[in-house]
Parts: sequence; structure tokens; C-alpha cells
Amino acid sequence: MTTEYEVRYAIGQREAKGYDTQALRREFLVENCMQNDKIYWVYSHYERFMVGGAVPVTQSLKLETIDALKSAEFLARRELGIINVGGEGTVTVGEQSFTLAKEEALYIGQTTESVTFNSTDKSNPARFYLNSAPAHHAFPHKKIGKTDANVLHMGSQATSNERDINQLLINTVVQTCQLQMGLTRLAQGSVWNTMPAHQHDRRNEVYFYFDIASPQAVCHFMGEPTETRHLWVTNESAVLSPPWSIHCGVGTGNYAFIWGMAGENLDYDDMDKYQPNQLR
Repeated sequence: MTTEYEVRYAIGQREAKGYDTQALRREFLVENCMQNDKIYWVYSHYERFMVGGAVPVTQSLKLETIDALKSAEFLARRELGIINVGGEGTVTVGEQSFTLAKEEALYIGQTTESVTFNSTDKSNPARFYLNSAPAHHAFPHKKIGKTDANVLHMGSQATSNERDINQLLINTVVQTCQLQMGLTRLAQGSVWNTMPAHQHDRRNEVYFYFDIASPQAVCHFMGEPTETRHLWVTNESAVLSPPWSIHCGVGTGNYAFIWGMAGENLDYDDMDKYQPNQLR
């Protein structure tokens, strides 16, 4: 089989307080997004958000429905966001083909058209990171190149969190039903992301960490602001962040991460922020 998936059910903050390291990793960490010649999904019950990856190496990969969707077509009632973190690749939607270089994105609206993934060079395959959310309207498919993104320069070297936030799939760049995605890359010498930390009461968020050089790692912080927990993550791992959880992290070296969100609104700044001295 070229498509595999697992289901993650929603966990409340009271339950998570009692979890040990193994349980936290089992429920919130996704370590196998990127598998050669496979499409892999985690179907999350947080906003019915799906996170996954497609790595076409020796063959083309077709987007197939999964039993959890109870739908004949994957995108019949969904939208899909794609960001390539590998070599050049092509995504074909019906009769349209989109070529994506590293860190370029594609939005695919609600559709029953076929979707396939290919790599230009199998020795340097594309590594398509995927997010999907329920959709109520068929917005047009759209490629978002690096120069199309809305870029926010945030933080400073003095606080070790200087970074560029590339807003790729947000409503000022592309029309979506609820899906939003972007890519944040930290400047040389900066290691803290998303500081001050925040939570979104009306939507979930997923972080996908990449370009982490071995043996370096990132410590991702989650949990309620006064009940934080942490997960050590390595390259190409994702963390599910419930609406009740903060999300921020610090690395032992430079890295980048992709953030994806879905929920009740498309207001990027709809968040509750917590200064470092407020966290416990």
C-alpha cells in the first residue's frame, strides 16, 4: 500500500496533566510523516485536522481517500495545503500541474479531481508536507512561491529569537475555507520560536520541524500556560497542539518549522499571548 494512516483522538487538559513522557509522545508527536514512496496521514480529532507527508521516490503517488473520511474522494469535503521541504517536485490536480521547489506551497481547494505527486529527480526527491481541513466551498487551486508570501520579520538576536515568518496560506495571500499555513526560519544564532508563547482557544495548530541537523534536536513546549510539558523532537517530526495548549520551542541549533492551523476564523492574530515570566 502507498497510503497509510492513523487516528488520534482529542485529549483534554485534565487528562494530559497526568501523562508521562511516553504517553505525551504517543498522543501528540508524529515522527513518521515522511516515508519513501508513501503517503502517510494522522487524522486528528482536533478540528478534524489532518497532517501528513508524501515522498515520491521511485513512483508517482496518488492522493487516495481513507476509511476515516467516509468519502469516495479525499477532497470531496476537504481542502489541502502542501509545502515542499525537499527537492523539486510536481503536484498534478486534474489537468493542472504545479512545480514546487523547496519551501514553495500549493493550495488545493475542495475537488473531486485526481491529485498525484512526483519528484523531478529521484536522487533528490520532493518531500511534500501536507495539511488538510474540512471545507465548505471550492476555492481555486493556487501555487504560492517564495516571493508571493507575506513575510514578517520578528524577534531579535538579543532575545535569541530573530526569525522570518513566511505567511503562505493565509487569507491575504490565498482564499481558503479555514486552513492556514506558513513557514518560519530562525536566523543564525537564534533558537527560540514563537516567543512570547500563545494559545488559540478557537483553533488548533500543528508544528512540523525540519532542517534540524543531526544530532541536534528541538525541545517543543506544550500544555496549559501554568502546566507546561515538553517534547524532544528530531528532524521532520510534527507536534499536534490542542486549542488549550501553548506552543513554542527552543533548539540546540538552527532549524525551521511549518505551522498549520484550522478553526473558526481566519484572523492570524486571534491568540492569547503569555510572556516568558508568566509560564510555569
